[in-house]
Amino acid sequence: MPRSPRSGSKDGASRSVLGQLRSSDLRGSARLAIQATAGVTRIVEGVHQSVLGSMGLPGGTEPGRSRGLTGMVYQGIHGVTRLVDRGLQTALLRIEPLLDRVMAEQDAAAPSAEREAVLAALNGVMGDRLLADGNPLALGMALRQDGRPLDLQALHSRNAVSGKLLLLVHGLCMNDLQWQHAGHDHGVHLAQALGYTPVHVRYNTGLHTSVNGRELAGHIEALLAAWPVPLQEFAVLAHSMGGLVIRAACHYGTEAGHAWPRQLQRIVFLGTPHHGAPLERAGHQVDVLLGRTPFSRPFARLAQLRSAGITDLRFGHVLDTDWQGHDRFRQLRDQRLPLPLPAGVECFAVAATLAARRSRVADRLVGDGLVPLHSALGVHDDPARQLAFPPTHRHSAFRTGHLDLLSDAGVARQLVQWLEKPPIPRPVD
Repeated sequence: MPRSPRSGSKDGASRSVLGQLRSSDLRGSARLAIQATAGVTRIVEGVHQSVLGSMGLPGGTEPGRSRGLTGMVYQGIHGVTRLVDRGLQTALLRIEPLLDRVMAEQDAAAPSAEREAVLAALNGVMGDRLLADGNPLALGMALRQDGRPLDLQALHSRNAVSGKLLLLVHGLCMNDLQWQHAGHDHGVHLAQALGYTPVHVRYNTGLHTSVNGRELAGHIEALLAAWPVPLQEFAVLAHSMGGLVIRAACHYGTEAGHAWPRQLQRIVFLGTPHHGAPLERAGHQVDVLLGRTPFSRPFARLAQLRSAGITDLRFGHVLDTDWQGHDRFRQLRDQRLPLPLPAGVECFAVAATLAARRSRVADRLVGDGLVPLHSALGVHDDPARQLAFPPTHRHSAFRTGHLDLLSDAGVARQLVQWLEKPPIPRPVD
């Protein structure tokens, strides 16, 4: 009996959803559910103990823990939760080969923008926790093109590799596919206008920027060593957090004696919070407020779920020394070591503001909705922290939001004007 169009549509939608999944997604999601259960239980126990403490009743051996029969109940819940976690992980690991075969039939290998976007957002919020827990949902760093792993030999065989390399580094909670925004892609545009070969970096934005920078340095060294044609130009286009990551990569690549920092000619920063973003500072104030009373203190766990990558944006951390030895949820002062722009590299800064014109308030506070104009332009009251972008290497986009930088026509024109000029020759070492 033929199916009705409605039932056929449902089947098609089911296959589409199934095709976006990976077998490891089930195991990773189960682990997240178990961790959520354990986290909520700890919060409930903390509130419970705060109430008991207000009546003068002692707690357990650790802060926020109960004692006696009440403590035994909570310990029992945690024990059962751990048992369920182990059982689920073992069972799902056993059936993953079968699920892989089923999903392969549903064309699971095709890139899914929806799945990639969810994973990118999840990793941005708690990617450090996913990695530490061995969760299969944690993203690894990879060089990609068109949403797939980069295959230089295949591109070379199709004459799709030029001598002009453009490396694109995305921002927080985003991925390589999201450079396409509102029907525009700066990488595609620069490839068509100037002959660049765009290569995208996908990475776990929940990790410290310095950790991602060090790993990216190694990937770039391997990429340039394997580039199948003589390299004439090498430029980087970085959005938001991606600008901090490439600055870290330049530092650690130079420190490691890599060859590529001497081959890098230009970096364009789009809305990079060089000196931090107020949104993360607001998150820090939530930590402080929740920690002021014993009744709200257990809920501070919720505010502290945000990743190391997010807390790095409070002041614009780039180096390990910016965060090592500090409690990232209690760091009150900007203790960064001043780090200038990479030597010998032409650096350009694009900033955006929602305001119609520049003003003292708009430059320091309004910005693009996430990053203040001064932060994106590298301006700082401390001369040691000031980033030396020449006036001709700065561009401000008005009535423009943070994500609009990815599709703004004026920004696209400015990128072409900057990058169409021959790069300044670097001095021979």
